[in-house]
Amino acid sequence: MPAARELLLDAAFVALAARPWSGVRMVDVAAAAGVSRQTLYNEFGGKDGLGRALVRREADVFLAGVERTLADAAARGIGDPGDHCAAVALWTLRTARTNPLVRAVLTGCRSERLPATVPAAVPAQRARPETPVLRGAPSPTAMADRITDRVAGAVVTPVDTSADPGAVRGACAAAVRLTLSYVLAPGDSDEAVAVDVARLARALLADG
Repeated sequence: MPAARELLLDAAFVALAARPWSGVRMVDVAAAAGVSRQTLYNEFGGKDGLGRALVRREADVFLAGVERTLADAAARGIGDPGDHCAAVALWTLRTARTNPLVRAVLTGCRSERLPATVPAAVPAQRARPETPVLRGAPSPTAMADRITDRVAGAVVTPVDTSADPGAVRGACAAAVRLTLSYVLAPGDSDEAVAVDVARLARALLADG
């Protein structure tokens, strides 16, 4: 059985799909998770903490999906850097479309329906020792860097150790940034965007 923390995050995610974050009540989240409201406060310290933890979990789940996508590509024998970038582009576009929290983390564009992605302020110390300190989600820049690190690592390490890591990372970074621009302004189709992303990565590496 999932721990209380995961049950609460799942319940909060479901509640957010039905109403704006401002309308999500902690008593309802606790009841849906089958735990006491005190357990919720013990885990997250309050509604702001729950919101930050929810956003961070979705960011972590998204990055885990990037890693799975790259692992699947490797298992299928895909070694072309452009194909790696295209596969991650498809995962990114499809996830951002269906998960508004992921979209907010990737772009920094948060609607009023969503919880804050980062704390409003970081206190010097906790008011009570038992109150958890909860970090916000990574910034869009940090997310782009983490995606780039994963793609570049998948390209260089198992595929071609003779490739210049700096050139590979630069090409992957450009491909990731292009993908994120399409999260903000969608193209005609995800598949067409993936083709453009692959083409850019290959062209940059060929020029390098």
